[in-house]
This record gives sequence, C-alpha cells and structure tokens, in this order.
Amino acid sequence: MDREFLKARIVATKAAIVAYEDALTALGTQGGVQSYTLDTGQTRQTVTRADIPGMNRMIDSLYNRCVTLETRLTGSGVITARPAW
Repeated sequence: MDREFLKARIVATKAAIVAYEDALTALGTQGGVQSYTLDTGQTRQTVTRADIPGMNRMIDSLYNRCVTLETRLTGSGVITARPAW
C-alpha cells in the first residue's frame, strides 16, 4: 500500500477515536448530557447513554485498526515461529 494512503487512514482513525472518546466523556460524566451528536468527520449520529457499550466496542475496534495500520506503515509485525519437527 502507498505510505501516504496509510498515513491518511491513520490520521482519520485517530480523529474517529477522539470523537468517540469525547462523546463518551460527555455522556459519562455525572450530570452530563442525555444525548450527544457524534461527528466522526465521515458521519454524524446522535448517541445516548444506552449506546455506551457499543461505543466502547467501536473504540476498541478503532484502536486495533490504528495499530494494524501503523504496523503496515512501519513494516514491523509479530512473527510466530514453529519447530520444524
């Protein structure tokens, strides 16, 4: 893959992580808002406290995606070796 493409995807993924974490912070604080408009730069959606478990799963997924993209960009990774016998 093109390095510039990977860099752009990493930036977009990090922006989405920030957007989701900001929404969680706004919804999770005591006396916080009841609903929050989540704008990831690609989509806009209104989320409520009932959406928090799904948002946590999405954040985990985005972090995994970010790590995968950064690994592809740097060419590093994990190699599992098995015995030859």
